[in-house]
Amino acid sequence: MILDIVKYPNKVLTKKTERIGAVDGEIKKLIDDMVETLYAKRGAGLAANQVGESKRVAVMDDGQGLLVLINPKITKKKGNAIMAEGCLSFPGLELEIKRPEKVEVEYLDKNGRQSKLKTEQLLARIICHEVDHLDGKTMLDRLPLLKRLKLKRELRKR
Repeated sequence: MILDIVKYPNKVLTKKTERIGAVDGEIKKLIDDMVETLYAKRGAGLAANQVGESKRVAVMDDGQGLLVLINPKITKKKGNAIMAEGCLSFPGLELEIKRPEKVEVEYLDKNGRQSKLKTEQLLARIICHEVDHLDGKTMLDRLPLLKRLKLKRELRKR
């Protein structure tokens, strides 16, 4: 089922999500719906709070295949790069955001198995973006203070 995308300034986007205890049928259904939504909306990544669920789950595809992260934790970061990013919760908005070039992340896969991934470039950026969402942060939080405040005002007026 294709889910509705929560748009900024909805408060669910600014609250830290809840860790998943067991990967049960409910979580697997949420993941399946999120994957369907991700592809239908032509996104690169989607966090559960972007569909109104305060759960620590994200799905993503950098063009190399689907990746599902449950309870992701970034354990290492290396390098920095600035690149334009968009977000399904901010339709039409693209911002230059500084992120690590390489990351290492620990997570549970869709079957509840502990996994670890070292990645770089676009997938590292997508993981950082989605983990930010799960931590209650948006790409606005990565902007310098004055630019962030000005943009938040503009977005609320829309």
